[in-house]
Amino acid sequence: MLAALDHVQLAAPPASEETLRAFYTGPLGMTEIPKPPVLGARGGCWFATPDGTVQLHLGIEDPFRPAQKAHPGLRVTDIDALAGRLAAHGAPVVWDDHLPGHRRFYSADPVGNRLEFLQPLTLT
Repeated sequence: MLAALDHVQLAAPPASEETLRAFYTGPLGMTEIPKPPVLGARGGCWFATPDGTVQLHLGIEDPFRPAQKAHPGLRVTDIDALAGRLAAHGAPVVWDDHLPGHRRFYSADPVGNRLEFLQPLTLT
C-alpha cells in the first residue's frame, strides 16, 4: 500500500531558521519550499531538492534535542564533492565503510541532527 516517502521531519530549536537555511540551501543545494500559512506560524522551514523528489522538513521543538542516532539516509551522485562542500562549510564528515556496496559518510546539520549520505558503488 505504501507508494513513496513524502518527506522526513527533523527537529530544530527555536529561532534557528536562518542557520538552517544557510546550511540546507548552501552546501546541500536544496531549495526552501513554502510552508502552508497555518503551519508556517509554528516556525521551522522546509527544503526540497531542485527536482522535488527529496524533502526535509525542520520543525521547531522546545525543548530541543537533536537526533543523534535516528537520521535520514540521503543518496547522492558525487559523494566526494559533497563531502568537500560540507567540510568547507565546517560540518563534520565521518566516513564509514561498513555498508557493503556503498560509499558513505555521516555529518550533522548546524543544530546537531545526524545526516547520512551514501552513494552505491557501480560495477565496471
